[in-house]
Amino acid sequence: MGKDLKGKELGTGLRQKSNGVYSARYVDRFGNRKEIYDRSLAELKRKLNTALYDDANGNNVEDNSITLSQWFKSWIEIHKYKVIRNNTKMYYTQLYTKHIEPFLGKKKIKDITQLNIKALLKELDQKGYHYETKNKVRIMLLDMFDKAMVDNYVLKNPCKGIRLARDEKKDMRVFSREEQAEFFECSKGTFYDNLFVVAVSTGLRQGEICALTWDDIDFEKKEISVTKTLLYQKLEGDTQKEFHLNPPKTRTSKRTVPISKQCETALKKQYIQRNNVMARKSAKPLEGFENLLFTTKYGTPICNQILLDAIKRIIEEINLCRDELEQFEIFSPHCFRHTFATRCFEAGIQPKTVQTYLGHATLQMTMDLYTSVLGNHRQEEMQKLENVLNDVFECVDNNIEEKFKQEQARKEKVVPIRRLG
Repeated sequence: MGKDLKGKELGTGLRQKSNGVYSARYVDRFGNRKEIYDRSLAELKRKLNTALYDDANGNNVEDNSITLSQWFKSWIEIHKYKVIRNNTKMYYTQLYTKHIEPFLGKKKIKDITQLNIKALLKELDQKGYHYETKNKVRIMLLDMFDKAMVDNYVLKNPCKGIRLARDEKKDMRVFSREEQAEFFECSKGTFYDNLFVVAVSTGLRQGEICALTWDDIDFEKKEISVTKTLLYQKLEGDTQKEFHLNPPKTRTSKRTVPISKQCETALKKQYIQRNNVMARKSAKPLEGFENLLFTTKYGTPICNQILLDAIKRIIEEINLCRDELEQFEIFSPHCFRHTFATRCFEAGIQPKTVQTYLGHATLQMTMDLYTSVLGNHRQEEMQKLENVLNDVFECVDNNIEEKFKQEQARKEKVVPIRRLG
């Protein structure tokens, strides 16, 4: 029992300090010792009753002082430990440091409201960031606050219920058949031509192609095994950007992809080219990457910029023979993947099969691509439907004509009944 300065009993946990301030002590549901202060005994008791009520009903949090930046460190190091890969961890850290920390980092997580989250997303929108970036920020914060609720640092998730409007979809760069023929005619004999042929013949991602080794190719089964991807990033522990061989992007990205005759020829040509490159004195393969099938002229791994430069040189060559108003548009290596999918759909291959080729995590991803592709071929598809319907109606018309003739013949055979006089 505590007492006031006059020696009067105040009750368990209550006391009055020498400066006249009253205090109340209690232990919350997390086992933390808490203390409340007030100069008024009546007000102190009101505060204590409120705190005990909130504690009994789970309306309080573990730590009132933790900031969002402090929680991010716990979230990434504990909740994401062995859940995400190192390159993903690095990406999350960059995303938080660049987009979230300047706006909300110093704010206590218990005080962050949905309005704060929406204001952050609005600021990113005004800075010109696309839907993909804003949505990744939203999803990361959603998970951070979900885990904070589990650990009793917040009572509710301020990100719940927030929806973002998608940007207007830009048309994917896909080769027309004429463009594909022209590009590959011009790329013949160039150093990366074999890589381009394999890319447009398999739909593999750039990192998946650049990570291939000869052991991944099975000519008897006529398939490529996709088991890894090549990254050129600055990961945790790196002082600069480095090459890394990592598992594929998703679980479904680990797959086998059939190879066509053209692809098989390109792979065999590349095998010869690679051996020639490695036999040169100028070859400087990096340790751990000596067995890569596709390399630079120096036997080193290939990064995105090298392929972009190679593509640009080919396009410049094509455009020398074109009118200024009909210039061949620049494109990224990902265009080969979209073009492969387009040719698959045009050939009538089912979306579910194309999904397995591309390694998409969901069929919806393939269907989005499928819808986009078909959007450019609606008239062609409608003509196919019209042809089918014409066949159906022609069949129906022929049947009616045949039945009509039969009915006429039947009537002619009917003998009229005479009336008896």
